[in-house]
Amino acid sequence: MATASATGSITPEERKVIFASSLGTVFEWYDFYLYGSLAPIIAKQFFAGTDPNTAFIFALLAFAAGFIVRPFGAIVFGRLGDMIGRKYTFLVTIVIMGLSTFLVGILPSYAAWGIAAPVILISLRILQGLALGGEYGGAATYVAEHAPHGKRGAFTSWIQTTATLGLFLSLLVILGTRTAIGEAAFAEWGWRVPFLVSVFLLAVSVWIRMSMNESPAFAKMKAEGKTSKAPLTESFGQWKNLKIVILALIGLTAGQAVVWYTGQFYALFFLTQTLKVDGPTANLLIAGSLVLGTPFFIVFGSLSDKIGRKNIIMAGCLIAALTYFPIFSGLTHYANPQLEAALKNAPVVVTADPNDCQFQFNPTGTKKFTSSCDIVKAKLAAASVNYSNQTAPAGTAATVKIGEVELTSYVAAGLPKEEAAAKDKAFSKELGDALKAAGYPAKADSAQINYPMVLLLLFILVLYVTMVYGPIAAMLVEMFPTRIRYTSMSLPYHIGNGWFGGLLPTTAFALVAFKGDIYYGLWYPIIIALMTFVVGMLFVKETKDVDIYAAD
Repeated sequence: MATASATGSITPEERKVIFASSLGTVFEWYDFYLYGSLAPIIAKQFFAGTDPNTAFIFALLAFAAGFIVRPFGAIVFGRLGDMIGRKYTFLVTIVIMGLSTFLVGILPSYAAWGIAAPVILISLRILQGLALGGEYGGAATYVAEHAPHGKRGAFTSWIQTTATLGLFLSLLVILGTRTAIGEAAFAEWGWRVPFLVSVFLLAVSVWIRMSMNESPAFAKMKAEGKTSKAPLTESFGQWKNLKIVILALIGLTAGQAVVWYTGQFYALFFLTQTLKVDGPTANLLIAGSLVLGTPFFIVFGSLSDKIGRKNIIMAGCLIAALTYFPIFSGLTHYANPQLEAALKNAPVVVTADPNDCQFQFNPTGTKKFTSSCDIVKAKLAAASVNYSNQTAPAGTAATVKIGEVELTSYVAAGLPKEEAAAKDKAFSKELGDALKAAGYPAKADSAQINYPMVLLLLFILVLYVTMVYGPIAAMLVEMFPTRIRYTSMSLPYHIGNGWFGGLLPTTAFALVAFKGDIYYGLWYPIIIALMTFVVGMLFVKETKDVDIYAAD
């Protein structure tokens, strides 16, 4: 069992464990997050065969594909980690991640390879997700099993910084490349550079992890012959363990995940896609908030050693759920005041036959929305325009009223390709002119952005992330016995973060387009966070004083 030095300070061996585990995990998150940071460019490169709205949703779903398969990676690599050891398992995961990322950097675009390009891209995202599914549980378990009692929150909080540091590193490399070669070249070929750089990070990570020793808790258990022969059966086939897995998911990681992805990813998507802040500026603002907020992972992780993990996580979920609407309204106010004024002063009304309107969620990118209602709503959503709905008589074409101007949409179904394109171009211009006349901006005016206030609001969102995420690794490790810890903690973590969190941008985007309200997507993280708060407060037990060296 690891022990602290006589003075209570961290020992050289403990420092090496934290540094080596965290650095490798930073690189793995860097690889994984590059895609999310470059989603708009990737949509144009690999999903060019669809309309812009569908392409972006498709790109987000490809982003989410990596999250969807993470629980399966947790099962595969968690089982290996509980049977053969922590060290070698997460050495394998980083090799898979690094190679998959490098291959994205050399993958030809849709223009060169057609449909094969997005298929291969999604396949590589799936490999990344599988690798990440095995990485986090291994790193968290490895560090926690080296930590002295009373310091597990502080030790594992360094692992918790890696996701944010990986995102920050990805933004830094993207910004550096953009600045060096210019926007035009970056959009054409420069976006590949951050992916290609990952091969050097892979080499460093493999070298570091090869020098690490097995965790003392696992080594002791293996020497005593107490390792699990069937960790999946023990974890999920026995109710005493399965019920803890379910509580860890619903009462901890689901809420933690949506708060995390709202504070980092959805905030970035909201700035660029909804508020039309240019990419470099939005990335700099997000990066600034991460610099300011990252130390609080350590603060809340260490605090959880003293006052407990549960209450900090629950407080983060509750405060986030209660304040998301005013914070995102504030982002609109300070980042794009012209849009805020237009939403207030020039209300938009869509009048359409309800039977003519569909929920425009199109994961395959093959379905075309050709009704007059769908066409006008898709264009308004893309322009970040709120609208109210009124019912029109059956069979009539949809209309949109912008201030005092009323436009009639068109039906694209059955039209020859050239005629449909001509109508779309004419209607888009007509609609764009009307929105411009009503004061709706095509993009945020950089001169009107209140940078300090936007940065402050983004920092608050990151602060919520540190509250829910800083203590979560220690708590998950403490909930399960050593013999099945890697498997048991990895699955709820990656279902929560992979499914509830990873699907957040896609779900929120579709909800906004459905409702006609740029803030409507926030209901998804709010409801999930409140669910976790209620379940966690009622049924999840505090864990900070648990003996994690017990095999059973």
